[in-house]
Amino acid sequence: MQTSIRKQLIEALSNAQGEFISGQALAEIIGCSRTAIWKHIEELRKEGFVLEAVRNKGYRIVSTPEKLTENDILFGLQTEKFGRSIHSFETIDSTQKEAHRLAYNGAVEGTLVIAEEQTEGKGRLDREWHSASGKGVWMSMIVRPDLPPQKAPQFTLITAVAVAMAIEDATGITPEIKWPNDLLIKGKKVSGILTELQAEADKISSLIIGIGMNANHEPDDFPDPVRQLATSLYIEKGEEVSRALLVQTVLKYFEKYYSIYISEGFDPIRMLWESFAVSIGKRIKATMITGEIYGKAAGITSEGVLILKDDQGKTHHIYSADIEHF
Repeated sequence: MQTSIRKQLIEALSNAQGEFISGQALAEIIGCSRTAIWKHIEELRKEGFVLEAVRNKGYRIVSTPEKLTENDILFGLQTEKFGRSIHSFETIDSTQKEAHRLAYNGAVEGTLVIAEEQTEGKGRLDREWHSASGKGVWMSMIVRPDLPPQKAPQFTLITAVAVAMAIEDATGITPEIKWPNDLLIKGKKVSGILTELQAEADKISSLIIGIGMNANHEPDDFPDPVRQLATSLYIEKGEEVSRALLVQTVLKYFEKYYSIYISEGFDPIRMLWESFAVSIGKRIKATMITGEIYGKAAGITSEGVLILKDDQGKTHHIYSADIEHF
């Protein structure tokens, strides 16, 4: 009940868009006493929210704390479903592992797991992901599409478009997408996506989509082997970005493109994805378990599979590989 009142209070103050809203009006909207409103206002202040209170006018939020708590993300969130249920942590082994646990236990679609720090963050192919405390965005979403398992890879591409749009909104910098799951700025990795599947034989039970974003890292925040390969929005823009706003914007775009995908299919997403793609038309090396193929990346299929034309003119469909540019 306490959490519900707090969430409703933040939503009401957010909807007021900086205007004052009276304690009585808040009490009526939420269905509690004015005393309860006052107590929750004080709790928000303890969390770092700056709230103004004026007699005969009421309350308004002046600023929010720069942390990634549930309340920070809810204030100003522009979604109907995604991010409306949030599990936030100061430190966690992995948001992906926690999201899997929640999904198995019936968590609703749109549930978000987010942490200030991960101790066992992983990327694709079980590679270590360095998750510096308080610097980046480390989060996982639960998605429950009514689709067969073979559609799951498309969600990595939908997510990549949402993250690219969010970065562009937050910084004015247009990132590039490297198939299948990396976002780059000036050739360096700024974000990665990991999509994992819980499924029955013919139906997706849930998708766990992990997103890691290097937001406010300085060069020394990256360990030596990573420093030459990674960048952050702060490094590229020269100023800090609001991580809470970044999360809200990713969720907004993901919900939008997920809806378009369900109603119109993958083609509109594919066109957006290709507009950000760094590899299309370029010579690449695709390294797979079965070997290496050199050739030109020609695009992606309607299933999100990479099309590669090798040096002998033969067309290959690449489902999983590491890609290098030449």
